[in-house]
Amino acid sequence: MKILVVGANGKVARHFADQIKEHPLLQEKAVIRNEEQIPFFSERKIETVLLDIVNNSIEEFAAAMKDVDAVVFSAGAGGKGLDKTIMIDLDGAIKIMTAAEIAGVKRFVMVSTFKTGRKEITREIKENSSLTVYTIAKNYADEWLKHRTNLDWTIIHPGSLTNEVGTGKIKLADNLTGELEKNTIPREDVATVILATLENGVTIGKEFEVVSGDSSVFEAIKGLN
Repeated sequence: MKILVVGANGKVARHFADQIKEHPLLQEKAVIRNEEQIPFFSERKIETVLLDIVNNSIEEFAAAMKDVDAVVFSAGAGGKGLDKTIMIDLDGAIKIMTAAEIAGVKRFVMVSTFKTGRKEITREIKENSSLTVYTIAKNYADEWLKHRTNLDWTIIHPGSLTNEVGTGKIKLADNLTGELEKNTIPREDVATVILATLENGVTIGKEFEVVSGDSSVFEAIKGLN
């Protein structure tokens, strides 16, 4: 399976590149924004394509998907302003979904944010949270994927991301309780969750929250109902 990774130079996606580089069945094609990012991927013998999620067209992304079997969307504005949040986390995500449909690529894995939905949006508005616009963008990108496409989707909702070394142990749930600050997960483990998701068809049509826990990543993913 060949996978186009959008947002390939992000911290989670770089861990994914390290994990997939010698995988016997999975191969990455990395979407990057500038040539300075090429060496990281060429060192891992990973193909790259230069495209910008804001400035390149749906048709250009569809052309880049002509030889792939799946798409992973791991892009994000990363706090670069509310306008970028809308252009990347919402409109950009929908552009990539549309491109996948044009290209006939069915499998689509979305890396979202931890909490979405009307209840969470309402809470953040009441608390004047700095994350409100980001959560709204992620929420409606997820909703578009679920209800406005015919893609074989999976939506991953990771907890608060850390740079700690991954443990390979996680906890999955439809709706984990507790504060985000207490629900953390190393970026390296999120990358492993993406890999396990691609390996298991049981994840199609599923969305789940994931934080550090006691279960093996691959066993937890296999156990999704």
